[in-house]
Amino acid sequence: MKFALAALAFAVSTAAQALPSFDEVRAAHRPSDIVLLDRHGVPLQTLRVDKNVRRLEWLPIERMSPALLRAVIASEDKRFHEHSGVDWRAVAASAWSNLWNTRTRGASTLTMQLAGLLDEGLARPEGGRSVAQKLGQAFTATQLERRWRKSEILEAYLNSVPLRGELVGVGAIAQTLFGKHASGLDDGEAAIIAALVRAPNAAPERVAQRACEVLKQQAMSCDGIAVITQAALARRGAMPLGEQLAPHFARQVVDPAGAARQAGTLDARVQRVAIASLRRQLAELSGRNVEDGAIVVLDNASGAPLAWVGANGATSAAAQVDGVLARRQPGSTIKPFVYQLAFEKKLLTPASLLDDSPAQIATAAGLYLPQNYDRDFKGWVSVRSALGNSLNVPAVRAGAMLGADALFARLNDFGLALSESGGYHGAALALGSADVTLLGLTNAYRALANGGVYGAPALRGQTPGPRRIADAGAVHLVTDILADNAARARTFGLGSALATRGFAAVKTGTSKDLRDNWCIGFTDRYTVGVWVGNASGAAMHAVSGVSGAAPIWREIVAALHEGRPSRAPARPAGVVAQRVEFEANREPAREELFLAGTEQSSQRDSAPQQAFGIASPRDGSRFALDPDIPPRAQWIVFEGEPGTWVLDGKRLGTGSRWRWAPWPGRHELSLLDARGRALQTVRFEVRGATLRADRRSGRSDH
Repeated sequence: MKFALAALAFAVSTAAQALPSFDEVRAAHRPSDIVLLDRHGVPLQTLRVDKNVRRLEWLPIERMSPALLRAVIASEDKRFHEHSGVDWRAVAASAWSNLWNTRTRGASTLTMQLAGLLDEGLARPEGGRSVAQKLGQAFTATQLERRWRKSEILEAYLNSVPLRGELVGVGAIAQTLFGKHASGLDDGEAAIIAALVRAPNAAPERVAQRACEVLKQQAMSCDGIAVITQAALARRGAMPLGEQLAPHFARQVVDPAGAARQAGTLDARVQRVAIASLRRQLAELSGRNVEDGAIVVLDNASGAPLAWVGANGATSAAAQVDGVLARRQPGSTIKPFVYQLAFEKKLLTPASLLDDSPAQIATAAGLYLPQNYDRDFKGWVSVRSALGNSLNVPAVRAGAMLGADALFARLNDFGLALSESGGYHGAALALGSADVTLLGLTNAYRALANGGVYGAPALRGQTPGPRRIADAGAVHLVTDILADNAARARTFGLGSALATRGFAAVKTGTSKDLRDNWCIGFTDRYTVGVWVGNASGAAMHAVSGVSGAAPIWREIVAALHEGRPSRAPARPAGVVAQRVEFEANREPAREELFLAGTEQSSQRDSAPQQAFGIASPRDGSRFALDPDIPPRAQWIVFEGEPGTWVLDGKRLGTGSRWRWAPWPGRHELSLLDARGRALQTVRFEVRGATLRADRRSGRSDH
């Protein structure tokens, strides 16, 4: 007996020493739902991070309804404000067996119940508490009363008490059952919650009966309480208050182990504008088999997202799919990067003429026949007109000058994270055959907005170290074309959705078979990316970039610059203006921009830069030599625009064709223009038997 009492005393002493303070209990409280705030502190989204319980952030007693406090005390502990942890008056008025009856809490005070919630060892097991546990609970309650204020005990209890199902705390039960904050509970609602404290999962009839008893204890009428109880308990699931504006973004940035309220980069006003615009436009396109859409708005300076709409909500069959991060074909939105690199390498200028005519481009998979969107060809056009009107054949010709590997590497420099290789995509890479994300593509345009300086998107508000990836002058030439409403008038007209009041550089794109529709563009402060289509991959019906995504883009840009029009960027050093005239009046004479040293006053169809480099062999080609075929029948013919052929660093000769006796191995072939600049470089491989060394140099067929 003495040993048992000593053990009990030791257990009680240990429990007392481990008793946490009120501040420690409050600090350890972890809500099951975290609220994401916008950059101004406005709640945007509630994200559940604990699937086991439903518990909201800690609720101060000042934000609880007085009716709730009265009802709980009346139901559970009438002399709460009078006792010191144990209600000895209740103990004296009842038999010992009734005091510790596991089916009632008649003498178990709120403080004792809190002791059981704070210490798992004092929690009531299914078979009831042991004598040691009961004494420990009583002793801990008296220690709580000595160290904590009454208001702290009541506050901690109401934040920790398990209620119906997975719900813990009065904040969660108030929002779930009544759709309101705990501060707004009336007497009837408070009585229902007090009844649930006693029997959390009781049938609605029993809860209503107990709630009526609570009201009568306070000399109140319980008329209608049965109806209110039935309706409240019929509600399903948690119902967080406030707008739920950014579920996809919240999943990316919320720290599950972090604070109950976490600040984000989004702007609630911009997010609302984006959501409303997307829903309106999808409603307009409802008859054209368009179900989904996504939007991202980036701050040019910081890279922080201001809006992130991953889907159009419950009306989508793929509402959980984040369209901002899904990979899809970008179509013509890739073309600005093609021409930027061609400008940078001084292969083309905005005034250079490219032949928009039927072309057959040899690839590893066979012949590639690029077509324009309208199935029409425009003949010789300037690069400004080709990019402005989104012509496909000139873009493929420009891409051929660069080579697929060089273009592939540059696109990845812009953060597009393309898979496979340049040779895998071939000539179609210039038309957006490689999948990208809306976030990656929009951020790549942000790099254009910043003059060729790249920085990763700052999802959590950090400022990643920027780096220059492209020549500022070449970027400016592309930007000037994308902002030139007259340059795109031939295809889109002067009054299209791409025309804005202030400066904006913008490009649309449509992927193969009308599966994806894009509009990406930037102003002096923001870059906006819009995608519409179907998450399932189903084709849209007669929807182009200017009719699908562009109206959303323009509406968002207008809202962003309401009251402050966007301003065009200053011309960087190394960019000069020169008046240009075109042969046969192919285009009206105009003042054009050039990189210094590339300017020309006239453009002719036969100018060197109009050709598209090496036509054959294609980059990545493989040739197999057959020992049974006579060597004279196995020449490899190099074809392209007139120039100087250089193989593996050795000059072969000049002309538009050169016959070369193949030699096994990997080779690098370059074509130089009259100034000695490389128009294009390709790599190819020869496999098989070795031919005579005296035939290796080849001869010209020009």
